[in-house]
Amino acid sequence: MTDLGKVDREFFDEYIYPRLGAARDDVALGPTHGVDFGLLDIGGTAVAIATDPVSVLPALGFERAGRFAIDIVLSDIAVSGLDPSHLAVSFTLPPEMTDEQFAELWEAMHDEAADLGVSIVTGHTARYAGCSYPWVGGATALAVGDHDDVVRPDGARPGDDVLVTKGPGVEATGLLTTLFPDAFADLDADVLAAAQARLDETDAVRDAMTVSAAGGRGVHAMHDATECGVHGALNEIAESAGVQLEIDESSIPLRPGVRETCEYLGIDPWRSTTAGSLVVATDPSVTDDVVAALDDRGTPVGVAGTVVAGEGVVVDGERIEHPDVDPSWAAYDRLAREAESSGADPE
Repeated sequence: MTDLGKVDREFFDEYIYPRLGAARDDVALGPTHGVDFGLLDIGGTAVAIATDPVSVLPALGFERAGRFAIDIVLSDIAVSGLDPSHLAVSFTLPPEMTDEQFAELWEAMHDEAADLGVSIVTGHTARYAGCSYPWVGGATALAVGDHDDVVRPDGARPGDDVLVTKGPGVEATGLLTTLFPDAFADLDADVLAAAQARLDETDAVRDAMTVSAAGGRGVHAMHDATECGVHGALNEIAESAGVQLEIDESSIPLRPGVRETCEYLGIDPWRSTTAGSLVVATDPSVTDDVVAALDDRGTPVGVAGTVVAGEGVVVDGERIEHPDVDPSWAAYDRLAREAESSGADPE
């Protein structure tokens, strides 16, 4: 098991996967390592379901933190190809959080959910001793629709194009430079500003909805490149579908400030968390439509490669393995400790 971040495949297979409660006929897709959502069949209707922690970072300001939190939660359901529709939220709040701070947070979460057409249907809210930022609860998101419209995570097939939006390291770059600006004092000011602007690109929900609407049933697989980054997402799509992805790295967008920030931290942007970036497998007949729709949204996207028979991921002629460990977690921990020792508090 990895020390920080999501558990690895070995831990999942040994401790989680064999123990899934009762076997029910209405479970069309159960827990699978690297897969963003589960799928139920309720009377012939598809219900996609995903659960994530709720992360609130006060240093962002509670309004911005609320939008960031809800976008992260909803992204795992948006990649199902069905529009997010319902949300349940459970808060385990730190005692020091004031009513006014919670009101600002919740108003932002409400506004974002309403804008996306998502109804909040149930939840739990309490303060408990021992709870602390940023992990202040959990949420479950649902999407309801036709089974034929579901984009399964294992759907990539030989002949598909592989698209990547925004590129590597977007979340790690934006989040770390925003939370710990003093740690990047030696970076050029314009580079730092560009890096901090990446935080506003961590919303994958609207991009996923755009991909689904533009590509329809020609979208065969979609994955949000969160922990372990673009390289992790590519491997997870290849493994789940039993195919090989052949990737040209130069065709993938690289956002301003990412390379410099990751070099400064000594982390690999391709293996670092990048919420907001999508990896998509499309039938070539719809690729141009999907690219055009993303361009209209102002979302950078590259046709990064193709799906072929085989297994694994080949980047620029070299096979890459799943990173297993996301280096941005260790970087966050180090920066937080340095900030604490200097008297600065990222919360």
